[in-house]
Amino acid sequence: MNKPTFNSARLRAAALALCLAQTFLAPVAAVAASEPPIKLMSLRGAEINASDPEGDGTRYGRDQPPLPRDFVQQPPLIPHTIKGYTVTKNFNKCLDCHAWARAKETGATKISVTHFKTRDGEELSSVSPRRYFCNQCHVPQSDAKPLVGNTFKPGTGMR
Repeated sequence: MNKPTFNSARLRAAALALCLAQTFLAPVAAVAASEPPIKLMSLRGAEINASDPEGDGTRYGRDQPPLPRDFVQQPPLIPHTIKGYTVTKNFNKCLDCHAWARAKETGATKISVTHFKTRDGEELSSVSPRRYFCNQCHVPQSDAKPLVGNTFKPGTGMR
């Protein structure tokens, strides 16, 4: 009787892989085909692949005094619209008014001295790269409705 022979390790490995696939993957595929697909939802109840709802649009407030902060390390909110502002690695529109050299002339708040320090505490002569993209921390004030209920109360030291 002629038995098949495997002359190379590569052929033996391929045969083993095929055998394992038939043994373990076929039952999984059969079970998956018989069950309905899982329907994923976002935290807001929308399907994962659905586009964002249109909404009525966020209305940013006009220039106004800054809102009080609710906790000690809270970055200040931006008290004006930033629509059309460009902040890229080569240009930062915020610095047109908030740079130390321009703040007095424009009446804007100066950038905090903390924005000129590296993570090791070394002081730089210009804004630190880790603090250059303002919108990572600062957001415009708006009249947007909360997405979820909130019972947060400012700390006693902030009242």
